[in-house]
Amino acid sequence: MRCNDNHEPNQVNKPMDPPESCAITPTPLSSFPSAPTDFVPNGGVTIIKVPVVVAEPTIQISIEATIDLRAPATEIKQVKKSVFLDQVKLVPVAPFTRIGTTDFFEVTRAKLFVGGHIRKDIQFTTAGAVAGTCLTNLLDRVVDVPFTGFTDVAFASVNRPIIGISETAEANFLNETNPLAPRLDKYYFNNLVKFNEQPYGELVAANFFELDFSPTITTPEGAFTSITEKLVLELTLKVLQLQQVTLSGSVALVPLLTGLIPPPTP
Repeated sequence: MRCNDNHEPNQVNKPMDPPESCAITPTPLSSFPSAPTDFVPNGGVTIIKVPVVVAEPTIQISIEATIDLRAPATEIKQVKKSVFLDQVKLVPVAPFTRIGTTDFFEVTRAKLFVGGHIRKDIQFTTAGAVAGTCLTNLLDRVVDVPFTGFTDVAFASVNRPIIGISETAEANFLNETNPLAPRLDKYYFNNLVKFNEQPYGELVAANFFELDFSPTITTPEGAFTSITEKLVLELTLKVLQLQQVTLSGSVALVPLLTGLIPPPTP
């Protein structure tokens, strides 16, 4: 029997046509002219208040955790990581260096407390719904791995944090009717409170070194439901404090706007 040349192939094996692309109408944009703005000098500037980098340490943080995947996994495909900081607190410790004859001191050493979490997006495959097939499903599990700790910071001879010490003074009085006894109901107080700029942190870089594995060794295509991670995070931070800084030869600039008519000069 001859084959029918017009015989249609089985629809199951017929390749599907790729989906058609959707046409998008772009929004036309207008061109706006621009030109540099001229400035005129307005006296000198000698003091400004700016963030000063007092330290930039790289902290090595070691973490171990067991993560429940909540699904039988057959293979870990990818782990994406980001770090989020909840606190960067600087606690000064002795010794301090007095600035001149003032009650302000430079901080030479401190404890830096750091806390936060690592957000992990774990992508893994699971066995397909039809047993015996080569199909798998791709799932992901998002977890937050917290960490907290501290490190020692020694500051260089320049760009140190500055802290002002508050003062309290008290004066006592004699009893007017009995000069041999003090008055316990009469005091004079003097309180000088200095408000300091709080040092704060800023993320610079995070370098992850990580080993993920199943707590129990599985056979090829075998399933596991949890992984153990051993992670080393090298975290680079900037520690900054707002300080007053002197400038030399600096001049304040005022924009020269030609659309405004200045008042006549007398």
